Amino acid sequence: MVFDESRTLFKKTKIILLWCTTVSACFKVTVKLYSTNSKAQGCFLNNIDCYDQPKCIEKREEPKKALMFCCCEGDMCNRNFTWEPVSTHPPPSLPKPITNRSEDGLDVVVYTLVPVLILAIIIAIVYWFYRQRKLAYFNELPTIEPHPLPPPSPLLGLRPIQLLEIKARGRFGAVWKAQYKTDTVAVKIFPIQDKQSWLSEQEIFKLPHMDHEDILRYIGVEKRGDNLQAEFWLITAFHEKGSLCDYLKANIVTWTEMCRIAESMARGLMHLHEEVTANKADGYKPAIAHRDFKSKNVLLKSDLTACIADFGLALIFQPGKPCGDTHGQVGTRRYMAPEVLEGAINFSRDAFLRIDMYACGLVLWELVSRCTVQEGPIPEYMLPFEEEVGQHPTLEDMQECVVQKKMRPAIRETWRKHSGLVALCDTMEECWDHDAEARLSASCVVERVALQSRLLPTAFTTIRMSPLGSETPHKESSM
Repeated sequence: MVFDESRTLFKKTKIILLWCTTVSACFKVTVKLYSTNSKAQGCFLNNIDCYDQPKCIEKREEPKKALMFCCCEGDMCNRNFTWEPVSTHPPPSLPKPITNRSEDGLDVVVYTLVPVLILAIIIAIVYWFYRQRKLAYFNELPTIEPHPLPPPSPLLGLRPIQLLEIKARGRFGAVWKAQYKTDTVAVKIFPIQDKQSWLSEQEIFKLPHMDHEDILRYIGVEKRGDNLQAEFWLITAFHEKGSLCDYLKANIVTWTEMCRIAESMARGLMHLHEEVTANKADGYKPAIAHRDFKSKNVLLKSDLTACIADFGLALIFQPGKPCGDTHGQVGTRRYMAPEVLEGAINFSRDAFLRIDMYACGLVLWELVSRCTVQEGPIPEYMLPFEEEVGQHPTLEDMQECVVQKKMRPAIRETWRKHSGLVALCDTMEECWDHDAEARLSASCVVERVALQSRLLPTAFTTIRMSPLGSETPHKESSM
């Protein structure tokens, strides 16, 4: 039931007649006239604004011409009238949160520039160190260096070494005379393809008890350059007289000098071959086979004592361990023992040590051939088997000569006429015996040479060559 009411308002009022029809929407009109309010209410037809409005509420902010209107939907919903004005002005916008633009900018600077700055500082420091090292290195180089050296490697602690001149070239590189601070040193430079020989040499030198007077004195190793330009340096003591081979080419030796060279050479080989037990200062030293013993690898000191060098092919025998995966046929062909030439090596410690002793016999022959105590003129220096196979024998030449024909370097009859030389001839023959097990040990050679140098009973005449090549008699007493 919809409440319906119509009335005529007073003078100067608006007359509003509304009625209800079939739509159940109600309305209410209030007219403010002077100090009184006049109302009208009833049904309303088809106004979409009235749908789903349970209460009759006027929402305009201000009535038009003092007239307020509301409508609603539902029985008696227009009984009560409410004015809830809604402002037609847009609500004031909320203030935006205040942000500190300077702080945002600072964050960008911090997170962007600081890492870049740190990286730049690191690069600058690295470059500075590299530059200082590079300048220091090249300041040490001689101005007349025939071949420019590669730049230094990034390894720390490179020695300021000045290369002066090449003294020798070998299978594994060149040996330089060099200046290190106030000392003269030898620098053996290995190319990159011979790095393994460089590693083998330093492994031998770093073993306990290798600081021996008859072993070349070791100073250190260095790597110079990078990648394919890398070079590997072995720095040792320098001996001006060079190798025994080179010395004998240009010089003859007296009996005393020959015995001094032979004894110290054999003593160095003996120390290399023997095991040395550990003590408070050093650890255990295993036996070592040189495997390339020859006069080129025996260096002479200023007092004509010898020291052994070049351990690129040396083999270490650790107790209780096999020899390892090693190739038997190595060394210099001219100095290879028969079992090496025919590939019949017994891979044991003693077998490799006897191979060294075969070569030791050949070096003793070289020494005796240039000794002044022999009768008659001193022959020109020749390498072992040079008379039989020439200066550049092939492996087949050496196999035929040494293995098949069992030849050895010729021993002159004049040598056997001297009481001292004949004993050395017997010693060298026992060293190069075809039967490896019959060969002398290094310690036995030391004893024999030392005995002959002390027991030579009488004075004898030696021959010195004058600068013009004439022979000059020279009396020498026995030691």
